[in-house]
Amino acid sequence: MIADTEIFPGCTLVRHRAIADARGALVALEAGREVPFGIARAYWVYGVDPASPRGFHAHRALHQWAVCVAGSCRMRLSDGHEWREAVLDSPDLALHIGPMIWHEMHDFAPGTVLLVLASAPYDEADYIRDFSDFEALAR
Repeated sequence: MIADTEIFPGCTLVRHRAIADARGALVALEAGREVPFGIARAYWVYGVDPASPRGFHAHRALHQWAVCVAGSCRMRLSDGHEWREAVLDSPDLALHIGPMIWHEMHDFAPGTVLLVLASAPYDEADYIRDFSDFEALAR
């Protein structure tokens, strides 16, 4: 990591070191090093209409590492008390979304590919999909 900016405790914007030369650039991520958790699942979101936001949930225990490997999107985040935003607009910029952070993805640029590394396999029971329920749990 080169720099990080805490958005909320458990939610940090991280700039990774890119290795670049005349041939292009490379960013390497390893579990337990650049990504501070074991990686149990990876998925990517693409082909999103810019007018179609996604997310609108939080997780009870899951950690996620989100990177726009192409394009950009705006992340709207809440800890249950206030809202903040982060823009993912470079493939060397990642957002660590820890447990109990409500997240929404907005304003997908055409061609965006959002890669997400997750600390656990999919588990519907870990999701909090109603913001009012999330606020009550966050208090």
